[in-house]
Amino acid sequence: MTLLLTPEQAMLKATAHTFFSQQQPVQALRALRDTADPTGFERALWQDMAALGWAGILIDEAHGGSDFGYQGLGQILEEAGRTLAATPLVSTVLLAAPLVRAAGSAALRSALLPTVVDGTRVLALALEEGPHHAPTRTALKATPEAGGFVLNGSKTYVLDGHIADDFIVLARTAGQLGDGHGLTLFYLRGDTEGLTRNRLRMVDSRNAAQLHLRDVRVAASDRLGELDLALAHLDPVLDGARAGLAAEMLGSALEAFERTLAYLKIREQFGVPIGSFQALKHRAAMMFCELELTRSAVRAALAALDVGSSEAALLACLAKAKACDTFELVSSEAVQLHGGIGMTDAAEIGLFLKRARVAQQLLGDAGFQRERYASLRGF
Repeated sequence: MTLLLTPEQAMLKATAHTFFSQQQPVQALRALRDTADPTGFERALWQDMAALGWAGILIDEAHGGSDFGYQGLGQILEEAGRTLAATPLVSTVLLAAPLVRAAGSAALRSALLPTVVDGTRVLALALEEGPHHAPTRTALKATPEAGGFVLNGSKTYVLDGHIADDFIVLARTAGQLGDGHGLTLFYLRGDTEGLTRNRLRMVDSRNAAQLHLRDVRVAASDRLGELDLALAHLDPVLDGARAGLAAEMLGSALEAFERTLAYLKIREQFGVPIGSFQALKHRAAMMFCELELTRSAVRAALAALDVGSSEAALLACLAKAKACDTFELVSSEAVQLHGGIGMTDAAEIGLFLKRARVAQQLLGDAGFQRERYASLRGF
C-alpha cells in the first residue's frame, strides 16, 4: 500500500488548495460567525464545489458521481481544514450520502444521490443522543405500525441539522440501550410533521442542531438496510468518516503549525527572533514529527478504505486517534507560542484551537478510538 499521491490526487489537492485559499479563507468563517449567518455556509460556494465534482466524489457513476474514493476526498478535506472552511462535506458527503448508497433502496438512491451530486440537497445524519459519541446508546424509538414506523425521541449535535433538506436517522427497533443489535436506519424528510429543530451555536462556529421527533411517521420503504442490523452499514461509513475527518484535522494542524513557524521568525525578543531560542526549536520539532506521523496514519487509512482492506477499520481508528492528539498539541502550542496576541479574538490562530476541541469529539475522541481499536483486535 503506497502512501504517495497519484498524479490525479495531487492535481485534486492543488485545485482544492487554490479554491479554499481564494474562495473560503479563514476570514470567511469569521464573517459567517459575526453576521450570525442563518445558513452557516455559503450556498453559492457549495454549488461551485459541486460543479467541481466534490459533492459526488464517493457516489457511483450510475447516480452522477465520480466514485473517486476516499483518498481523493481526503485531499479536499485536508485543504478545507487549512482554512477552517464551513461546508457540508462532512455532514453530506462523508456521512449521509455513503449511507444512502450503501443501504438505501434503489428508489431512494435514485431520488437522493443525483441531487447530492449537483449540490441541491444537503443531507444530515442524526446519530448522537448525548455529549459523547456512542451509536449503541441510541434510545430514539421506532415503533412498527401498519405500513411503516413511528419515531419518538431526540438527537443532538446533528451536523448541518438546522438547514438539512433531509435526514438519515438511527433509531432503536429492538434490544436495550447499549445493544448493537436492534438498531435501524431510516430516511426522514426534512418537512415531516412532528420534526422540530433547534440550532446549536458551536464554539468552533460550525453548524449543528438538536432534533426532536414526536410521533413522526415514516413509511416502510424509507428504511435503510435490514431491520435491527444498522451497524452492518453504519460502522463502515463511520470508519470512512473518521478517516476523512482526520484528514481535515491534519490540514488544520498543518496550517496552525506553519503560521506559528512564520510568527517565530518575525517576533523578536532581546533583539533576536524568538525562533532562535533552543527551547522553542525543540517544541517546533516535536510538532513537526507528530504532524508527519499523523500524515502517514491518515493516508494509510484512506488508502485502506479505497481498496477494501480488512485493516480499514483499525487504520481509521488509528488515524482519528492520532489526529486528535496531534491537533490538540499543535493548536495549544500555537496559541501559547503566539503569546498574548494568541489569546485574542483578533488573532485567527485561536480559531484553530476552537476547531480542534470540537473535531476531537466528533465521531469519537482519542479514547473512544483506542478502545474500539483494542476491541477490534480482540482485547
